[in-house]
Amino acid sequence: MTEPGPHLNGDWDLDPAHTRIGFSAKHAMVTTVRGAFNDVTGSFHVDFDDTTKSNAELHLAVASVDTRNAQRDEHLRSADFFDAEQWPEIVFRSTRIEEVGDNALVVSGDLTIRDVTKQVTVPLEFTGVQNDPFGNLRAGFEGSRRIDRREFGLEWNTPLDAGGVLVSEKITLEFEISAVKRVDGGDNAEGDGESAA
Repeated sequence: MTEPGPHLNGDWDLDPAHTRIGFSAKHAMVTTVRGAFNDVTGSFHVDFDDTTKSNAELHLAVASVDTRNAQRDEHLRSADFFDAEQWPEIVFRSTRIEEVGDNALVVSGDLTIRDVTKQVTVPLEFTGVQNDPFGNLRAGFEGSRRIDRREFGLEWNTPLDAGGVLVSEKITLEFEISAVKRVDGGDNAEGDGESAA
């Protein structure tokens, strides 16, 4: 990262109110449907002196999936897709974090959806660090990665009369992350009195 400075070393918590972990997929081969998980928790540790000690972990509550359509959301929670009752969380745990250029990171790790765990690599752009009006040191990251949902057991589909399928097999994961640095071992993920603005 550009001039990371020692102030970035340490432990960080995702700010759920300002973080979006989403996805997009083609519907009926012609339009894009976007969604997100509204219940997101996560943290990461940064060590620029020894990057092998840097790590990240992310948890998404499957029941919080939101595509702005209640019927579609219920279908996604069902056994046809995520099966939220049996597997209530999607989990990502990093195994390696690399700096590959100015403000550019590659995070590799284990992504678990349903009962399937696969290694994925996510490129992330470091979008900056700033002290917010509430005294929190805040950092931002953005990135995306395409995956094949069938590799995680999400195989439901319906063929179309004119060819193709109702839901695309390739899904784009979308990451817009705001993280707050912990102070004296505390947890600042809720913003320490900050509004959700």
